Amino acid sequence: MTEETPQGPIPRVPRDEVRRRLLAAAARVFAERGYADSRLADIARAAGFTKGAVYSNFGSKQELFGAILGEGSADELAAVRAGVGENDGPAEAVEHAAGLVAGRIVAADERGQLGLEFAAQAARDEGIRAILVPLRRAQREAAAGSFAEVAERTGARPRVSPEVAALILHCLSNGLSNEHLVDPESVGPEQVREALTTVLGLLVRP
Repeated sequence: MTEETPQGPIPRVPRDEVRRRLLAAAARVFAERGYADSRLADIARAAGFTKGAVYSNFGSKQELFGAILGEGSADELAAVRAGVGENDGPAEAVEHAAGLVAGRIVAADERGQLGLEFAAQAARDEGIRAILVPLRRAQREAAAGSFAEVAERTGARPRVSPEVAALILHCLSNGLSNEHLVDPESVGPEQVREALTTVLGLLVRP
């Protein structure tokens, strides 16, 4: 439906655009104010909508917080899969994946900060834990699928199951993100890339 005005009907913003703008605004507000001090009304206003738009797309503040982290992880895995060429071997796949993930870790300080805060909040808030646990499980499951797909495509022979590889890489990525946030001078792009390259190289045989 549209609303009639003296100038004519105002078209509704597409739902996917509403969601995108809400997620972008929420990421900014959460990063600036922290989870506890962020209000849905302020997030909606920053995105150019009313609070009702938030509730029509996300069931709660916890769900909105989790959606920010979930979308970033999905984008990263998609980029890794898409970037491995049909003729790439295991070594090229390792270099590509390590470089891409390292770049996103170093560039995404805001997302890393949010992830660290969400994990800390989950230790004290059952509502947040109920969002974080299935999110983390889904991320590891997706990472396992991507690991298996890339290994098969490049002819690599994994040394561990895709599920174990995903757990190792998930924990390593989170840890590197946290260390980079705290000490970016010592844990910079090169150190992050080297750590990821080393571990990925140990997880597969040529």
